[in-house]
Amino acid sequence: MKKRHFSRAAVLAAASLGASIAMAQTTPIKFQLDWRFEGPAALLLTPAAKGYFKEAKLDVTIDAGNGSGGTVTRVASGAYDMGFADTAALMEFHANNADAPNKPVAVMMVYNDTPASVMALKKSGIKTPADLSGKKLGAPVFDAGRRAFPIFAKANTVSGVQWIAMDPPLRETMLARGDVDAITGFTFTSLLNLEARGVKAEEVVVLPYPAYGVKLYGNAIIASPKLIKENPAAIKAFLAAFAKGMKDVIGNPASAVADVKARDGIINADLETRRLQLAIDTAINSANARAEGFGQVNGPRLALMASQVSDAFNTKTRINPDAVWNPSFLPSKAELNVLPKK
Repeated sequence: MKKRHFSRAAVLAAASLGASIAMAQTTPIKFQLDWRFEGPAALLLTPAAKGYFKEAKLDVTIDAGNGSGGTVTRVASGAYDMGFADTAALMEFHANNADAPNKPVAVMMVYNDTPASVMALKKSGIKTPADLSGKKLGAPVFDAGRRAFPIFAKANTVSGVQWIAMDPPLRETMLARGDVDAITGFTFTSLLNLEARGVKAEEVVVLPYPAYGVKLYGNAIIASPKLIKENPAAIKAFLAAFAKGMKDVIGNPASAVADVKARDGIINADLETRRLQLAIDTAINSANARAEGFGQVNGPRLALMASQVSDAFNTKTRINPDAVWNPSFLPSKAELNVLPKK
């Protein structure tokens, strides 16, 4: 009898030891999104929901964000290990914090083209970038499109613009009621937000930055220098699991949005599915992305962006493109083959 009790205790102890070893082999990763739990958040939430990160021995927690600038800062501070942020915001942090000991680095490009655009109502008479000269534009001060507008303006000879600042929830409302002539924002965000305010898509003029001479990259996955130094294998595992999830998201956006709704039950699933599909079509599965390859960048294009952002953002130092981008953790070409053929 005593022997039986001893055997059972030994089994329990062995199981406990095994669980402890398994936990010790799992790497915790704190991940910060750039924005709220909306359709595009499925890019991260779906691989998490499907267990791809767990299969890679990663314990990933994903939090909503409130802008790319905040995400970059939080990863730099060590509060988060990785994040999803606009490449221009990352470049700006590097150039304005040259002496900072911890500058995050982009390790995978996700939005090969910036989703930023200028949007106006057709009844305003605005049809082309040239029509924006002398007009009143609105956007939050930290909006990626507003920050990069000098690049758009230079490429299209736009001048005399007056800016009105507001909190993000008021941007589309102010355009809808005529308080501003046009707004800047991510197309998949503002276009659907306008629709929610009673403005039909056919009543909106959209001037996408990539279609008008602005070749900026958009959001990338960024990693902290600490994680890069101490556990590069975890970054490789994360990106491989993420790429695997991307196939699922692109293949079935509606199913992917269900993973977003599991995190925020009040979202409109149909609306967020459309938002996610719009993000895929305009920023992820673009002609540039298919030419360069998902997750990757073109060196000269990145260098041009660094120069343009330095000028437009009036950074303290010039941006070194090699300092903000590290492709050494990218999965194989086969694993990065996630984009459907056009």
